[in-house]
Amino acid sequence: MINDFNAHVGDDHLYTGLETPMKKDAFKLSDHEKKERISVLFEEIMEVLGLDLTNDSLKGTPNRVAKMYVDEIFAGLNPSNKPEITLFDNNYQYNQMLVEKNISFHSNCEHHFVPIFGKAHLAYISAGKVIGLSKLNRIVQYYASRPQVQERLTNQIAEELKHILGTEDVAVIIDAKHLCVSSRGIKDESSTTITSYYGGKFGAPEKIAELQNFLKN
Repeated sequence: MINDFNAHVGDDHLYTGLETPMKKDAFKLSDHEKKERISVLFEEIMEVLGLDLTNDSLKGTPNRVAKMYVDEIFAGLNPSNKPEITLFDNNYQYNQMLVEKNISFHSNCEHHFVPIFGKAHLAYISAGKVIGLSKLNRIVQYYASRPQVQERLTNQIAEELKHILGTEDVAVIIDAKHLCVSSRGIKDESSTTITSYYGGKFGAPEKIAELQNFLKN
């Protein structure tokens, strides 16, 4: 079961489950209240760093950061922002894999709160329903818009596709660059991280090879 996914995966990763770690009272504050609180706290961080908040360039930064956190880069923490998904009957009786590749996304590492960005490749074999293509992009963006670990992001997208489409036959591959690797620490600017999920029929070697061939083109 994916819900039991708790693997230790490296020096900079912690034991982590499928669900994003959230407090039970995570939504007791409104978005407006969260922005006000974050603005105050970020202003304090800037002051501790010694920045002059009376400067015209800096004085609006706490509010801008608060709005960005709540409305944009961490909007995926709020279930009310989950995209509505449109499904259609598979009237064409298309029973081969459908692949949506090179879906661009931006996320943030939950360990250092610096960007993760890259491409996601999604595939599925219809069990009777097909999904609007743009909705595949929206699913990726929703789960990426929260503090993340790439392994979790991969599995969250896969589980969502399985739930929506009513099939185990889904695959997710993510190739991403982590600024916690390239802009700090080891400062390796060339490496990327690849994670994958192969479910149902995609577990067969020939299906994996077929999918990989599509992604090469």
